Amino acid sequence: MYSLNVPVPTRVASAASEVARELPQARIRNRGEHTLGVKRLASDQNAQYSRIEAQTRELLRGQPPFEARISEIGVFENPPVGTAPVVHFVVESPELLALHDRLVERFGIVDEEIEGNNYSPHVTIARGGSREMAERVAGDIEPINWSVTELIFWDATHNQPVSTVSLPA
Repeated sequence: MYSLNVPVPTRVASAASEVARELPQARIRNRGEHTLGVKRLASDQNAQYSRIEAQTRELLRGQPPFEARISEIGVFENPPVGTAPVVHFVVESPELLALHDRLVERFGIVDEEIEGNNYSPHVTIARGGSREMAERVAGDIEPINWSVTELIFWDATHNQPVSTVSLPA
């Protein structure tokens, strides 16, 4: 699986680590594992990555940097995949939503349950563990704003970035 993601700034990853301390039974995301999915690009691992990347880069040509913000911790009680609950930062960004829509228009929906109208921008903090503890950490937090100035192509099979694309100012 390949996807286009937003790298998460250090202050968001640090905030996620702080919240994760309150969820000792959950599987937490370690430093470097926090990302914000923009769009899944291919579900077939045999898909020719170079073609997918080239088409995505063409679509991104002229895409300016945009703002993103977290101000709330949410909980997905019944995620479409993986263990529940999923504790996450809710991400607010009209530009991110617009970019996601452009990518859906170009590449279609890879996973109906998490893309298209079901797309919910978020940064996962932890999965599994106690629902009670998840609900306890949910709610408003001190807002963190950042400018998205680059995007990363992510290889989910190897859980690592493949390449990056800078967004021109």
